[in-house]
Amino acid sequence: MNNPIRVRFAPSPTGPLHIGGVRTALFNYLFAKKNGGTFVLRLEDTDQKRFVKRAEGYIIDALNWCNIPFDEGPGKEGGFGPYKQSERKHIYKKHVDLLLESNNAYYAFDSAESLDKERKNHEGRGKTFIYNWHNRTKGRLVNSLVLSEKEVQDKIANGDDYVVRFLAPEGETLELSDLIRGQIKIDTNTLDDKVLFKSDGMPTYHLANVVDDYLMEITHVIRGEEWLPSLALHELIYKAFGWGSPEFAHLPLILKPTGKGKLSKRDGDKLGFPVFPLSWEDQTTGDVLKGYKEEGYFPNAVINFLAFLGWNPGTEQEIFNLKSLIDGFDLKKINKAGARFDPDKIKWFNRHYMQETSAETLVPIFVNENPQISSIDPGFIELIIKQVKERATFPSDLWRLSHYFFKAPTDYSESAIKKGWKDHSSELMVQLINVLNAADESSVETLQSAVKGWINENEIGFGKVVMPLRVALVGALEGVDVFDIMFLIGKTEAIKRIQSLIDSN
Repeated sequence: MNNPIRVRFAPSPTGPLHIGGVRTALFNYLFAKKNGGTFVLRLEDTDQKRFVKRAEGYIIDALNWCNIPFDEGPGKEGGFGPYKQSERKHIYKKHVDLLLESNNAYYAFDSAESLDKERKNHEGRGKTFIYNWHNRTKGRLVNSLVLSEKEVQDKIANGDDYVVRFLAPEGETLELSDLIRGQIKIDTNTLDDKVLFKSDGMPTYHLANVVDDYLMEITHVIRGEEWLPSLALHELIYKAFGWGSPEFAHLPLILKPTGKGKLSKRDGDKLGFPVFPLSWEDQTTGDVLKGYKEEGYFPNAVINFLAFLGWNPGTEQEIFNLKSLIDGFDLKKINKAGARFDPDKIKWFNRHYMQETSAETLVPIFVNENPQISSIDPGFIELIIKQVKERATFPSDLWRLSHYFFKAPTDYSESAIKKGWKDHSSELMVQLINVLNAADESSVETLQSAVKGWINENEIGFGKVVMPLRVALVGALEGVDVFDIMFLIGKTEAIKRIQSLIDSN
């Protein structure tokens, strides 16, 4: 296909965007950018009963946070709009009329009750009811294939509810092509006559999807595996209109961390990890669903992780920024098999990007999460972050790792006291205070030299001094090097903390 590459991401705004949807958007974005193409966002909001207005903004915000913004879509007109299906109803009506005129579709007036009766009748005989060539003209079903033209027009004029169904061919073998799965053969006798349009003027997904993709000149449809069963119908609709179809690529499912089936919100709730890019408040229940952004994940980490859910670069390299993902992306390197979601692996990616983020960049994030330190010099906070950052996976880890720099301990770990405070500790700590009072605190090295010189001169075991000192400074046997702590908090504060521990014992 020589046309400029155009791909689309077409979510339904019925709630928060699932992480699987983000993966689909990402692969479309990467393919478009790799081939100098256009990434289109189209909101498929024809299901008005489930439509959630806030979801539109959420989808756009999520794509922007992930650094995969769309080129065309709502608010970014590109000559192919409107980009919301609810604003394109007149287009679908025109096209469903074309299918009716060409006898590729027909009116059906069956009530929900009569169809339910047919299903139960089939189930009673151990069969599955399918509305298609097998029964559409047998008399039990009410449609324009068995009614006269006058009867059909009278029903429509009387306001009877109806749907327009696609007339699936009988006795044909379809040969379909998928860029990921190869050649697929489908017996049309197994297809049902899907509903394309309803009497309320709204199309179903199948009609709107095909019409929009054609009119928006989409060259490649990259979507989830769950749409693979719809491929035959969509190809038949293209053929019925006399249109050439885009190339299709159906992405593998994202599987649960353990067990069978695809990843769901319940898996995230059960195992304690987000399945949405941004947090979402359910207006009905008041529940807040966790998002990767609010949980402290970096967008680069999320994108890097999602890229490996189905795609393999063919090398040992795992760290990819967006540019290198674009450069290396190839639909031929996408696997057919489902990709298992690993919550630990995305933490591994986040730890990498946490270490890549400068301490200066982390300062405002750290202060925002801990407003009690907002009056402290940002330069000092940056020094502290540099001390502890290598142990952090998330920005939220920084306070746990550094709190003792900002406030003296008010209590002491029982296990640390038991292990680090002995009968001789009070006497040694009094001597240490004297050493520190006389020490030069102009650098870590001068402080360390003074304390170590005293230890060596008096042949004191290093641990006998450092362990109770650490407990005094931190409140526990943890933290960075004690000399770094003393230098950064200042020897006056260090002496004060040592004296507090002496007094408490």
